Amino acid sequence: MRDNRTGSSSDAAEQERLAALRAYGVLHTAPEVDFDELVGLAARICETPTALISLVADDEQWFKARVGLDACATPRDWSFCDHAMRGEGVMVVPDATQDLRFADNPLVTGAPDIRFYAGAPLVSREGQPLGSLCVIDSRPRPEGLSDLQIETLTVLAHQVMAQMELRRSHAARAGMTEQLAESEARFRAIADSMPQMVWSTLPDGFHDYYNARWYEFTGVPEGSTDGEAWNDMFHPEDQDRAWARWRHSLETGDPYEIEYRLRHRSGVYRWTLGRAMPIRNEDGEIVRWFGTCTDIDDLKRMEQSKELLSQELSHRIKNIFAVVSALIALSARQFPEAKPFAGVVRTRINALARAHEFVRPHTETSRPLVGTMTLHAFLADLFKAYAGPEGAARVRLSGDDATFDDQAATSVALLFHELATNAAKYGALSTDGGHVELETRNEGDRFILGWREYGGPELKGPPARSGFGSSLATLSVEGQLGGRLERVWASDGLRVIADLPATALSRRRAALALE
Repeated sequence: MRDNRTGSSSDAAEQERLAALRAYGVLHTAPEVDFDELVGLAARICETPTALISLVADDEQWFKARVGLDACATPRDWSFCDHAMRGEGVMVVPDATQDLRFADNPLVTGAPDIRFYAGAPLVSREGQPLGSLCVIDSRPRPEGLSDLQIETLTVLAHQVMAQMELRRSHAARAGMTEQLAESEARFRAIADSMPQMVWSTLPDGFHDYYNARWYEFTGVPEGSTDGEAWNDMFHPEDQDRAWARWRHSLETGDPYEIEYRLRHRSGVYRWTLGRAMPIRNEDGEIVRWFGTCTDIDDLKRMEQSKELLSQELSHRIKNIFAVVSALIALSARQFPEAKPFAGVVRTRINALARAHEFVRPHTETSRPLVGTMTLHAFLADLFKAYAGPEGAARVRLSGDDATFDDQAATSVALLFHELATNAAKYGALSTDGGHVELETRNEGDRFILGWREYGGPELKGPPARSGFGSSLATLSVEGQLGGRLERVWASDGLRVIADLPATALSRRRAALALE
């Protein structure tokens, strides 16, 4: 056999390594339930969908335990773990497509589409590399793992080896039990150092473990919330909802996630995010649940403050528009000859007020319910502020319409408000006979918006410098909508082309594209 990493002959060393694997009594046997909790914890704490105990033997790697992956074995030449098991510590690959060792690996270019990998080596007490406890994800993670997650993965790898050592020699069971206990103590120390409350239950939902953070937060005696007593810690208004969600997860195996108010040791209820994932054996049976509780009360209060501030700001701005409109109406009564002019100004003021609802900052609950409003309806409303005499449209819309929601409202409004404002100051809308043609085209996976000005002053070329408004328009299209913005400074009028992904205008369309 040839060493995959160095290319040098390593028959003798490989035979010693295979002998070590056989000594543990685990070589080429079926995946074992004993390790499922460990891989489940690895996935949970490292925040990845998949975790594996991978052993490398002969010309393939195979899995002693796994969560989140159905594959049973892969060729050794493809093995990330063959690299990880020979290192000193945890090997982290933030993005496999950017790593020359793995960029062309079939596990990267095909299923399971590995992007992120982190593996702690499994090494026998004689120093023989056997495999790796690893976590993987189909998304890259430039930030890698935190120090705490790396330490946790290392501790769990030690627990794997401790269990394997127990099987290796019954004569040394006492020593291995001590090693396993030490590893368990290290894990509990890490769990207790986490800012989250960590808990676990039996398959039927009986809570049998909480970390120190739970008791520190709640102030209850240790063991007093075992079993089903945990629900008494919730706000009375949240208890039925929490029970229903937890029973649903127990009955279906669906992940558990809920926000509820948890009683703090001070007696005050604080908002908490509860999450849990089931750990399953090879037959798909749930063998344990692991969960966390995260204090989100400060975040909730910040969101509420932001919501109140946003609503107050919007209310005040709308009042300003209303006052200005009312003042114009009152003035027109005193000067009847100015009534037509006042009507035009009020129309523009009201159009700006409507546009304000889209472009102001929003929270999730305060954002306007645009629903199935179309792009053309939105733009027509926006351009009413620039209408000609008797409300005649000076920005003429044509072409394909599109479903439009508040996902793109701010960016589109900023772009065309900037174009229309500049046209009113310097371009086609600054002259009596000028107008703008705005054509929209649906071209498969692209949506094109073409702005062209007619009848304005002759242009001498692009401006000497780009102002803030132009930079904001470019940012709106290229940064927020993921499109391209092109300007053509033709002598007979400015032309602007915004080339957008078709999914940029609507969340629903974006969701359908992913299905």
